[in-house]
Amino acid sequence: MGRLETADKQSVHLVENEIQANIDQIFSHLERLEILSSKEPPNKRQNARLRVDQLKYDVQHLQTALRNFQHRRYTREQQERQREELLSRTFTTNDSATTIPMDESLQFNSSLQNIHHGMDDLIGGGHSVLEGLRSQRLTLKVGALPGDGEKASCFGLIQQFGTCVYVLVTSPQIVIL
Repeated sequence: MGRLETADKQSVHLVENEIQANIDQIFSHLERLEILSSKEPPNKRQNARLRVDQLKYDVQHLQTALRNFQHRRYTREQQERQREELLSRTFTTNDSATTIPMDESLQFNSSLQNIHHGMDDLIGGGHSVLEGLRSQRLTLKVGALPGDGEKASCFGLIQQFGTCVYVLVTSPQIVIL
């Protein structure tokens, strides 16, 4: 494994293949040892199997270490390729096909804002009319109006139902909308 880490980029594949061949050969020898350990006398058999199992375990760790090294090398090479690709790539502006049509959205948004402001103005006007009616209710006396009783009854309705939104006062009649 030490040779693998110090090998240059061209010969690393050869070293990996050599190590893998050695690991495969060790596995085949371990299978032969396992068969031979089963032929040992009963008092030595358990100790022989334990040693063969320990060797198998160690070789599996070597196999895993080789795979981890190969994976790290592959990831490193892929990152280097991507880095080189990004450095060699020339960037251009976006094509006209990738533009987003914002005019309709902006027009719709500004129309919504205009409607919002218009509604605010309308509500503000209605509020000022209500405030005007409330102030008139306090200052006007129903009995002090010249004219017939219809006008007095209309002002009585205004006083009774002070929540009217629009009241149009024309001379000489009062029209409640």
